[in-house]
Amino acid sequence: MNVLILGATGMVGQGVLRECLLDDGVAHVMTLGRSATGRAHPRLREIVHANLLDLTSIEGELTGLDACFYCLGATAAGKSEQEYARINYDMTLAVAETLARLDPDMTFVYVSGMGTDSTERGRTMWARVKGRTENALLRLPFKAAYMLRPGIILPMHGIKSKTTLYRVGYTLMTPLYPALRALFPRAITTTEHLGQVMLRLARSGYSKPLLEAADIASL
Repeated sequence: MNVLILGATGMVGQGVLRECLLDDGVAHVMTLGRSATGRAHPRLREIVHANLLDLTSIEGELTGLDACFYCLGATAAGKSEQEYARINYDMTLAVAETLARLDPDMTFVYVSGMGTDSTERGRTMWARVKGRTENALLRLPFKAAYMLRPGIILPMHGIKSKTTLYRVGYTLMTPLYPALRALFPRAITTTEHLGQVMLRLARSGYSKPLLEAADIASL
């Protein structure tokens, strides 16, 4: 299997990249982003591309792919809806539409979030935008597309979030992790688990396109 990862420098993307490189069933891993991951591996190829809204110049390199794991996104903190949508909707669709045209037999897996608003009409800005993104992705002609809505994601194996606020939050919550996982086992996942779930979706699919935290836990 040949896979493409978007957002491989972020917390979730780092975990997905790790699991892909550990999986002997993954022949080639390609990362696409605005900066390099700094990782070196015989099966890894990195494409650094400044403008993810326009992939015209690198389309020839984005063929022969079996799966795309889209882990790229930005926090809504301090952003207007227009700014947030440019990263989380416009950029996502620019990439996905290109891939759907080049690799229609691909499985596309998108990391969304718990509380995403499929109606696109709720009061919470980020949830509306994420819902609009999910709905647009599901209309594209991929072989299959899955929207993951995890709750709390625990970083493992030395992985850290790039967002300062999240890093502080994870540090403060660390002593509570065992209790939280015991109390809410289906609401909490890890970067390791999420990467393994994505690989399983690419290989075997799932009974529905929207996976809530409980579905992610069951896989």
